[in-house]
Amino acid sequence: MRKPRDFDAELKALEDKARELKTRKVQQLGELVIATGADALSAEELAGALIVLTETKDAAKKEAWAKRGATFFQSRARRSASASERDAGGAAAHSGGPQSLPGGTGAA
Repeated sequence: MRKPRDFDAELKALEDKARELKTRKVQQLGELVIATGADALSAEELAGALIVLTETKDAAKKEAWAKRGATFFQSRARRSASASERDAGGAAAHSGGPQSLPGGTGAA
């Protein structure tokens, strides 16, 4: 005879996982706001900017924003990698290579 499924336990596990994912999403959004420097904006300014972004239909603008965002994340990944190389490798990672260049392309 098969063991009956505990639907209540399965449902609770799914709810816990959904809650964990939502918490992680909120935390990552907060980290992104801080990493981009947007935490210097007031809540009203940040909300207004996000509303404009979501209402924008111009595909070229969205593509430009996506490229700039990708560049931001790539430069952060390079900086993170170079920091761990410095921690592990010492002077070899201190050669002053591309890591020392500014990550962005300038202010818009």
